[in-house]
Amino acid sequence: MASKVFINLPVQNLEASRDFFSSLGFSFNPQFSDDKAACMVVSDSIFVMLLQDTYFQTFTKKPISDAKKSTEVLIALDANSREEVQSMVDKTVAAGGRIYAEAADHGWMYQHSFEDLDGHQWELAYMDMSKMPG
Repeated sequence: MASKVFINLPVQNLEASRDFFSSLGFSFNPQFSDDKAACMVVSDSIFVMLLQDTYFQTFTKKPISDAKKSTEVLIALDANSREEVQSMVDKTVAAGGRIYAEAADHGWMYQHSFEDLDGHQWELAYMDMSKMPG
């Protein structure tokens, strides 16, 4: 079984994307980063490779989706609290991102959603499993 996850996303401006995600609190692994790619560390086993779109294109024969016009993927991350979810969304808006769906409170799960600078959609959720319906 796989032990690590690498999500690859095309970005139009690598430096702007790196600055955006840095302002949200993410760090980058310099070992896997250069002028064409930045390896964003989400956890010890989850990484997001932000790839300059022209470099991303070298990995696929299909055209790259414009995430501002169509949804290619929903990236969902868990959080340790409702406050952590809201803090990340607040930082996102301050850094130039956009809320694409309002917060939803399902009792046992609190979620909120945002778009990064390239339109990629991110879901953040805090789940209180002790309150999950049977």
